[in-house]
Amino acid sequence: MKGYKYLLFTGLLTTTLACNDFGDINVNPNSALYPNTASLITGAERTVGTINSQVGPGGFNIAPALYVQQFSDVTYIEDSRYKTINFSYNGLYSGPLVNLQAIIDQNTNESTRGLAASYGSNGNQIAIARILKAYVFQYITDRWGDVPYSQALKADQNFSPAFDKQQDIYNDLFKEWKEAAKQFDGGKAVSGDIMLASNATRWKKFAASLRLIAALRLSKVDPAKGKTEFAAALADGVLASNADNVQYKYLADANNENPLYTNYVRSNRKDFALSNTFVNYLKQVNDPRLPVFAAKNLKGEYVGAPYGVFPAPGKAQDYSLAGAAISAQTAPVNIMTYAQVLFAQAEAAKLGWITGDAKALYESAIKASMQQWLGTSYTDAAFAAYIAQPDVAYSDAKAIELIGNQRWIALFFQGTESWNEWRRTGYPSLKPAPTTLNGGTAIPRRLAYPTTETTLNAKNYAEVVTRQGKDDQYTRVWWDK
Repeated sequence: MKGYKYLLFTGLLTTTLACNDFGDINVNPNSALYPNTASLITGAERTVGTINSQVGPGGFNIAPALYVQQFSDVTYIEDSRYKTINFSYNGLYSGPLVNLQAIIDQNTNESTRGLAASYGSNGNQIAIARILKAYVFQYITDRWGDVPYSQALKADQNFSPAFDKQQDIYNDLFKEWKEAAKQFDGGKAVSGDIMLASNATRWKKFAASLRLIAALRLSKVDPAKGKTEFAAALADGVLASNADNVQYKYLADANNENPLYTNYVRSNRKDFALSNTFVNYLKQVNDPRLPVFAAKNLKGEYVGAPYGVFPAPGKAQDYSLAGAAISAQTAPVNIMTYAQVLFAQAEAAKLGWITGDAKALYESAIKASMQQWLGTSYTDAAFAAYIAQPDVAYSDAKAIELIGNQRWIALFFQGTESWNEWRRTGYPSLKPAPTTLNGGTAIPRRLAYPTTETTLNAKNYAEVVTRQGKDDQYTRVWWDK
């Protein structure tokens, strides 16, 4: 009888509603129909900061910095021994990518673009959202390989998107960055842009620099296209000084502080120290950046934690944690730097992709990195002495190795980018952990898909594994040849 009464009530309600127009009776007048695009872009940019800060939500951010041995874990010796195999990208799709797509949609659709324009011109909002959206997708595909792309972000239109080939994704990323840069219209500044303050010139340089780095990623798999895209990006104007560096700047606020500070100070965990691989190399080349990158241990010495050694031979206080420039509450994280762009140009010159002096570009990249990290402590005399050392001085025969080694130093605390470059070039020369926990014997080359794909997207997951290869940490992504 209870069920019958419910059905009767529902039928009467349906009939009543069919015969009467109640308009917006069920619309909450205090709730916005569409999200505030200023808040959406702030939220997306905060995620961009998090994925570049190594220690953050999701548990996967520190892994690449461990793979390239800039860091070592000192408490639970697991991540440096590659214990975690499957990593989730779900939060990136449901978080920043959804936000950025919503910004694009609201500023494109005729019914919403007028309201959205109160937070910045439609063109400016779309341009920033497209640049960041492509950046996040590149971050994902570089880690996992073939991933959902063209069918992703369709909401209830497609809950089981197919996996696009990484080559196709890269082709579209170049297009997105090019087209987005042309959409800045000189109109109202974008509210909520906490990265580059709606500075169109800086956003265009960032987009061109992303294209430059992405083009070099093709050096082994498609050098002809890489050369063409590299030259086009360089011509459009890339980062030209340290003043152009793109960073995410944290605040003296527990809700938006550097995650390494949270780990070291607020949580008092101190899970990660610089690795002995990294510290010992910096000592070998008398690198003046060591005191910036590293803090002294309790004995007043710079000592790296043994990489991947189990059980841990010491405690956190025995080793050098990250220095204040990296781990302070307000310490920024680098997303793209002038030094990174110069190293790319040095390699491109060596490859014959561009005209230019590879030696001069290599040395300029080292200088830019030193100036970036040392600030007022930088001196030309120290720089000259540094690049004159046998392990640093440019040699045409060892150019790619030298560029790779110095880029590894300059990309400190940019673990994913450092891992990308190590996979592509093989430099620096690294040895895997003495014992591993993932069944392999080598340093991982990719991250395995989230386990949710095997159940919620089983058909497409089976197809991508058949096409790309075994879903483990050793099947190489398309550009890693």
